Amino acid sequence: MDKWDKRFIDLADTIGSWSSCYKENRHVGAVMVKNKRVLTTGYNGAPSGIKSCVERGECLRQKLGIASGTRAEICYAIHAEQNAIIQAAKLGVSLEGATLYCTHFPCTICAKMIINSGVKRIVYRNSYPDDFSKQLLDQTDIVLERYEE
Repeated sequence: MDKWDKRFIDLADTIGSWSSCYKENRHVGAVMVKNKRVLTTGYNGAPSGIKSCVERGECLRQKLGIASGTRAEICYAIHAEQNAIIQAAKLGVSLEGATLYCTHFPCTICAKMIINSGVKRIVYRNSYPDDFSKQLLDQTDIVLERYEE
């Protein structure tokens, strides 16, 4: 890891702090980078125009007793990685060959989107309880690196 990796993973942490997720341990940030340039960013939060968990004053997943790493569809939030990919699509920015810096290892749904987006490297800080995601990514040529200072 080099100073650029530190800069971009720290930026992912900052962007993750913008999350509208009620559970502070799941404030996730993502930064798409190519040639040391930020292409797009994302954080986990409700879709535009939909009340977030912070605005609702509770986490739907906690309320329903849904375990972390399961049933991702039962949540108001769009994941940080998904938001970064969606932003690229809206802006017409290619992610082919990009590096994704993310505060957490991607879930299975995000992993599938990342694979199809053309990202070639993922640098993440924290683990995530989703073994199938790792199995999928291991079948690709995407480089996985856990950032540790």
